[in-house]
Amino acid sequence: MPRVRELELFRLALPYGRRPESILVRLTDYGGMTGWGEVVGPGPKTWASLEEGLGGTLIGVDWEHPDELGVVPGGSAADMACWDLWARMRGVPLSHALGGSRTSLTATVRIGAERNLESLVARVNRHVCAGYAHITLDVHPGWDVEPLRAIRQAYPVLSIAVDARGAYTDLGALEALDAYSLSSIERPFANLADHAELQERVAAPVLLEVSSLAELDEAILVNAGRALLLRPDVLGSLGEARQVHDHAVEAGWEIACAGGRGAGLVRAATVAVASLPGCTLPCDVAEPPRSAQIVTPPVGASGGVVAVPLTQPGLGHTVDVTRVRRLAKDSYAA
Repeated sequence: MPRVRELELFRLALPYGRRPESILVRLTDYGGMTGWGEVVGPGPKTWASLEEGLGGTLIGVDWEHPDELGVVPGGSAADMACWDLWARMRGVPLSHALGGSRTSLTATVRIGAERNLESLVARVNRHVCAGYAHITLDVHPGWDVEPLRAIRQAYPVLSIAVDARGAYTDLGALEALDAYSLSSIERPFANLADHAELQERVAAPVLLEVSSLAELDEAILVNAGRALLLRPDVLGSLGEARQVHDHAVEAGWEIACAGGRGAGLVRAATVAVASLPGCTLPCDVAEPPRSAQIVTPPVGASGGVVAVPLTQPGLGHTVDVTRVRRLAKDSYAA
């Protein structure tokens, strides 16, 4: 039975890009076992919520399973740490604790807009030569049919998805993309009604992202798609991620998992969720820059495949605590 003795929080400014922030949660039980969690790009109230409320919720409290804790202060980071601690105490990988059965995952690689079509095809070629069998092309009005045609002409059998990031209002523009044998059309519109109408017109699964089980159930009710983009860190808990997975499978939807950037822990949790049996579409867990890694081995794809860690319990990665303390711009212990 887990019983948390000590809580530590770390606010990290990650050394890449515009120095995005992550908050890490470390829980230690009375036997010295630790569990880790992460939230990427936390809101302004997240740190205060964790600092003020998490200790009183967890320290010295007996619990049998993370699901019984309900909503904990600080949301997904604290929940992830509880799951990691619980799985480590039982000596099982987090993937198995959640009900996963896969040992490896097919990965996608995201391709943004290029200066010209020749550069775009050359970039795709580099990833194909590196072993990727699936790409996700970012599209927007004015950059869609031509780049897709160029890639398809160069790689007739390559599996391709397009991600519109809600940028479209014209169904006809996206309907034209269906001629290129897409594995999915991701996040085309900002509302469910347009998603549902597009799904009636195209053969490719329309793929939606949701932030709650209620949102998914509403999308299923109106036939707004046939595929789900599952981001465990967007949901309140890993238990809810599993529920969302189960509801999507019951509805006959396909599932693709994706994780935030961060320092590696969110990615590791995403891999665990992606091992669930309904997650049949390629996952997006591109490795963060090496300068941001606080886990060993790093989380990412090799040869277009992501290994699900099964030799270590919990998240399956060792946290470099010294590096965490060096990167931390703020910390708290209770």
